[in-house]
Amino acid sequence: MKMHRITRWTRAVYVLWTLLTFALDVALEAKGWFGRKARREARLRQQAIQLRGRLIKLGPTFIKMGQMLATRADLLPLDYLKELSELQDRVPPFPDSQARAILEAELGRPIEKIFTELSEPPVASASLAQVYRGRLLTGEEVAVKVQRPLLEEQIRFDLDLLRGIGRWLDRHPNLLPGAEWLGAIDEFDRVIHEEMDYRREAASADEFRRNFRDWPGLYVPHIFHQLSTSRVIVMEFITGIKVTHLDQLRAAGHSPRRINELIYRAYFKQLLEDGFFHADPHPGNLLVMPDGRLAVFDFGMVGRVSDELQRQMINAFFHLYNRDVKAIVGDLVGLGFLAPAADVTAIGAIVAEVFERKLNLKLGEVRFKDLTYDLAPIVYEHPITTPARFTYLIRAIMTLEGISIVMNPEFNFFDVARPYVKEFLFRRESSHLRQMALQSLRDARTGRFSLDRLWSMAKMAYSLYIGD
Repeated sequence: MKMHRITRWTRAVYVLWTLLTFALDVALEAKGWFGRKARREARLRQQAIQLRGRLIKLGPTFIKMGQMLATRADLLPLDYLKELSELQDRVPPFPDSQARAILEAELGRPIEKIFTELSEPPVASASLAQVYRGRLLTGEEVAVKVQRPLLEEQIRFDLDLLRGIGRWLDRHPNLLPGAEWLGAIDEFDRVIHEEMDYRREAASADEFRRNFRDWPGLYVPHIFHQLSTSRVIVMEFITGIKVTHLDQLRAAGHSPRRINELIYRAYFKQLLEDGFFHADPHPGNLLVMPDGRLAVFDFGMVGRVSDELQRQMINAFFHLYNRDVKAIVGDLVGLGFLAPAADVTAIGAIVAEVFERKLNLKLGEVRFKDLTYDLAPIVYEHPITTPARFTYLIRAIMTLEGISIVMNPEFNFFDVARPYVKEFLFRRESSHLRQMALQSLRDARTGRFSLDRLWSMAKMAYSLYIGD
């Protein structure tokens, strides 16, 4: 099947009109054409709501693009980020007859030669695929994920349109100064095609399972590789309770706090030990099984953290604990948020104001999401970019923090992070710690040994082991 030529033209006009009118609105607002500040702020909030609705109507490509943009403070104002963070990946299902046709074409056999049962309608429907509950001829109960028909062609068509818009915006830099839309589109192209390849997802699930083979409290469903292709994946069906359904968890005898601790222990292991993490940890992908184990699903979106990036992130955490604002600005350069040629002094002064205000609190009182949103207007208004490698990591941490606050209102990301950073610093990276310590004990301007820095470092070490 292919998209009909008339359908392509109709879609092109609709997409271009929807996105260009939105871009014009943003550009005019940035130029201050909408009058007083209060009026502009109200208009921004309204635009953000309208944008979310438009992306849902435009379909799979734009729902996924919107989710990615929810952390791109370098591209969109804060009101847009907040609204897009609420964008849900739920769309109406496509016909069961089409799903069955795709299954038979991909697996090369009639449905009845594979399954004794296959649910109608599907048990879940999202922008890229829908999921059926079935039973194999051999008796196993399975979840069957089937990719939407014409998805590859539609996404390729939509991306061509987006690149055309991106090139036009590049030729008119005054409309959205500093925004690198083509780079964002290229990164989105790479990520969404990885997510659409279910063979890759199956391999990622196997890697995740190997990484947690010694964790009895965490479970990854078995993948039936012989029944999985690039467009179909068949896996063990798991029953359980969503991690955010607290009353059901308690009624079943499970402790939300214990489960929350398990989620974060697993996540810091992914980031600081495995260098391989689940990039879409929303509640639908985290179920508590009847025996109390945490089942993790959907490995279409995963990310990797290199050894060097691990060390850079630990540096940043070290400087947060040390309340070293100048070093934090340096971390932004090292992590790629600030170009080395940027006016670090000017931007650093603005960033420092936010960090000074936040760091007057105990670090345990600071929410990761709040800190991210406090920095968002600065990122949007200045030549600061969000490196592609952080887009999904930031989103994943914000999602997990939101889940954890529901499960435990006293939860704080930085408090939970402390023991994992401590282990990384004092056991696995002792030579790196010594190097950081020597650098930190010298005054940045004079190069001389600083007693003040020694005292700050002693307090940091104390707080890592004892608490703020």
